[in-house]
Amino acid sequence: MPVQFFTFSIIFLLLIISILYKPLKVYNYKWSIVILVNISFLFLGSFWYVNANQTTNFNNFSCNQADFLRISVAGEPQQQGSILRFTARVHTAYTADQKREVTGNILVSLPSGLHHPVKIHYGEVYFIPANYKAVEPPHNPAEFDFKSWLALQNINHQVFLQAHELISSKEYKGLALVRFALDLRKRQVSIYRKLIKDDNAFAVAATLILGYRADLNAETLAAYSKTGTIHALSVSGMHVGIIYMVLNWLLGWMDRKLILRWTKVVILLILIWFYTLLTGYSASVLRSAVMLSMFILAKSVHRNADSYHILYFSAFCLLLCNPFLLWDVGFQLSYMAILGLIYLQPKLEKLITFKAYWLKKLWSLITVSVAAQIFTYPLSCYYFHQFPVYFILSNLFITIPVILLMYTGIILLMFRLYWISPIFEWLIIFMNRGLEKIAGLPYSSIHPIWYSKTELILLCLFLFFLFAAFSQKNKHLFAVSLGLFCGFQVLLIYDKIKAAKQQKIILFTLKRNYGAAFISSSKAVLVTDLKPADKAFKFHIQPALDELKIRKITCLKWNESIHIGDLVIKEHQLRFRNFTVLLVDSAFNYQRIGNKPLFDAIWIHKSARVKIEELRQDIGFNSIWTAARNRNFVIQPEGIIELNSPE
Repeated sequence: MPVQFFTFSIIFLLLIISILYKPLKVYNYKWSIVILVNISFLFLGSFWYVNANQTTNFNNFSCNQADFLRISVAGEPQQQGSILRFTARVHTAYTADQKREVTGNILVSLPSGLHHPVKIHYGEVYFIPANYKAVEPPHNPAEFDFKSWLALQNINHQVFLQAHELISSKEYKGLALVRFALDLRKRQVSIYRKLIKDDNAFAVAATLILGYRADLNAETLAAYSKTGTIHALSVSGMHVGIIYMVLNWLLGWMDRKLILRWTKVVILLILIWFYTLLTGYSASVLRSAVMLSMFILAKSVHRNADSYHILYFSAFCLLLCNPFLLWDVGFQLSYMAILGLIYLQPKLEKLITFKAYWLKKLWSLITVSVAAQIFTYPLSCYYFHQFPVYFILSNLFITIPVILLMYTGIILLMFRLYWISPIFEWLIIFMNRGLEKIAGLPYSSIHPIWYSKTELILLCLFLFFLFAAFSQKNKHLFAVSLGLFCGFQVLLIYDKIKAAKQQKIILFTLKRNYGAAFISSSKAVLVTDLKPADKAFKFHIQPALDELKIRKITCLKWNESIHIGDLVIKEHQLRFRNFTVLLVDSAFNYQRIGNKPLFDAIWIHKSARVKIEELRQDIGFNSIWTAARNRNFVIQPEGIIELNSPE
């Protein structure tokens, strides 16, 4: 209600101002009107966002009791290992005696292996049992927040089903054009799968040309990430631009007559938007499609459209359709990169002039890479915690291969020229290996980089005022930018001082393993059965250590004795500074302990078979830790334990 009230109040005020424009001499207060108009759009956007947010909708399925739900598949199902996941829209909630029309989105997961695959298609309608649950938050510090990630897509609940619990209603909801495009993409992906033998080459081809997210191995994915070329693995504005250039060249003969020219405009718009549907209509592709459409229409009527206006209008259109795109990482990075190309790249290109044609082109490509990297630097470091040092070299390296791959891949599919598939595959392998070589160079990336939200805001404001100061040659704005930069540096120094003095214990929640970190300054000793190269270690443990700026990690297993710094493990007893832990494993089975020793915690291993009542009688302790898969009982871990430094 407050958002709605302020929104319509400001719009009503602007309406009165427009009516009384001359009597009030409003033209003397243009900046005030500009600010008021922008505030009105801010409140209008907030109202639109709140209205679209399902958590505030009383008609949401989670607000109503139900035995069964009627859902429709809202996107293309994604296979991850042996699990098939898809987003669904909930339409109806059923109880024993009534049905109710409801709204909301839900994430559905079900097992689907190679031997028993489950085939789900966009738009199909199913009945499912209403045994959904709220998405759980992360259990470990700095772990990927799956709950927040889904919430930013307007999804707050998920359900795990068996294949037989998914009952088809033989109905279809959704756009027939989208379904046709997704089915067509599947057929094109199957062609790539038959022609390309190398699994990584197939994954890159399917992702690069068709936007189909196939599984890449960890080494190839790391190479693209470390070299700052991860954007090549998602269909973006560059790919749509390449498609446009080819189509515009092929249809150039239609510019002779007015009717043919407008026919060409219609053909270009249809094909660009069809390719957008074919590639999964991601935020970056939608942005590029809207911008290209505006550019084509402006060019057809001989108007020079302002790049900033096209950029803002495309963002307005996308957010009008889906306000939750504002929080999409791809949306944010895509628009920041384009803003950098529009604002900064021309200024950088003018710094140095070359007479030679190829030097001009090379310098232009370098400035494009630098401008995009500067504008996306704060967000990319905040989300991905690393900065690619050789981003200029890697982006120059992939420029020609990516263009050749786009042309070759599309020609291969359109004209069924299957004989060029070996060349196509070789080109992908060449690009992958080249990026792996660049990623393997010394100091190829700076990591880990961890910024808080406050530090991110200060860094963004610093860059904004810095560019504004140089653009307007204003020393006051430059002073503000220096002040913001100093504040940013002060927070970074504070983080380093805090990390140098830290003394803490982190007990990790792991599904099939156990792990606890004993941290002193920048060193950590981990008692765990995981290795640093394990996937579970990188996902659940490594982010917490990176955030705490840990530089040295020592891993040891449960039964190892050790004395490192403040940590001593000996005879099933662990002491870290003044904190003591009794390690209870199978050696304590059917044993009783005398003299009632005192511990801060007892850590029960998954192999232990002990009774909690006997432990309480024999040992004095404050808390219980349990390792994964302990069948006797489940107790929530303590999380992070802060230890005060001794005097």
